[in-house]
Amino acid sequence: MSIFPRYLEKNVQADLRRKMVLLGGPRQVGKTTLALDLLGKNKTGYLSWDIPAQREKILKRELPANPLWVFDEIHKYRSWRNYLKGVYDQHKAEHQILVTGSGRLDLYRRGGDSLQGRYHFLRLHPFSFAELGMKSEQDLKELLTLGGFPDPFLSKSETEAKRWSKEYRSRVIQEDILSLERIQDLGNLELLMIRLPELVGSPLSLNAIREDLQVSHNAVRNWLDVLERLYFIFRIPPFGYKTLRAIKKDRKHYHFDWSSVVDKGPRFENMVACHLLKWIHYKQDTEGSDLELKYFRDVDGREVDFIISEKQKPLQAIECKWGDEEPSKGLCYFKNHFPHCDTWQISAEGKKDYISKEKIRVCPASKFLGDFV
Repeated sequence: MSIFPRYLEKNVQADLRRKMVLLGGPRQVGKTTLALDLLGKNKTGYLSWDIPAQREKILKRELPANPLWVFDEIHKYRSWRNYLKGVYDQHKAEHQILVTGSGRLDLYRRGGDSLQGRYHFLRLHPFSFAELGMKSEQDLKELLTLGGFPDPFLSKSETEAKRWSKEYRSRVIQEDILSLERIQDLGNLELLMIRLPELVGSPLSLNAIREDLQVSHNAVRNWLDVLERLYFIFRIPPFGYKTLRAIKKDRKHYHFDWSSVVDKGPRFENMVACHLLKWIHYKQDTEGSDLELKYFRDVDGREVDFIISEKQKPLQAIECKWGDEEPSKGLCYFKNHFPHCDTWQISAEGKKDYISKEKIRVCPASKFLGDFV
């Protein structure tokens, strides 16, 4: 039972009245807990593909007499889409169906008929500053240290959070990659997973990683795609515009478990990236918005950490700093080109809160992150 309702709970309930709901997100982010909360006292509606006795009931279609059915990790079944199509079409008048899984349920199309038109897809993210009702810089420091996944955050122990983070990587390999993906070289894949937190904050060079691991370019590209499908990392593209000499190819990557990033500056940037992506996914999934998260970097080295755009129009530009600093040159340059873009420079430990002569809001991150979800 969760200590409080998750931010998506009402959206899931509303969507279940209309269609099937696919709830994706990183493993151990709270999807099963949310589903069990929706089931209330009668947990018989919960069916996990990972539990042999319940998997047998799924395959035999011996489904419980419960108004809500929760199918957990069923996307590990090769014909899961056809299976759910048949169950939904037969029982949609009497039963609601919630499907949860730790992979990109909208991408795992292992054969069978599409479920298009029969479901809403929602993505559950880790805890954030706003969801937890946080207000102070001390709250921010705690979240930055422990990460946003329920288990390590609720432990309130930095030691337990570090232990959880290392175990998490092993669970992703053993419980998700082995069952969902066809990868032989798990040793080098794990080396990549260990190496990636050191590379947060800069455009990711596949060629440099290939040379480091002594593997092929295609292998690195495939592994990164797998890690993204399983919500271990996410990548954001550069913001290109015809009047800017912006780079157009290399993407930056971040981790849903930002506590895995050791250096404090990149960890703070990673945490902010997770907050922004959570808000954008919420808007995309619940309102159908066209918001995107990008970054800006030009050939002269000017850069801005994050750009929130809609149909190639920048709506918000955000630069992350650890302490109090003057507005960055990259942010000033971007603001000069897009004067109507809402522009922020936020800090982890800074105290200053003002609007610069360039009309950039400079403030502590606690003043900024509370406005999201």
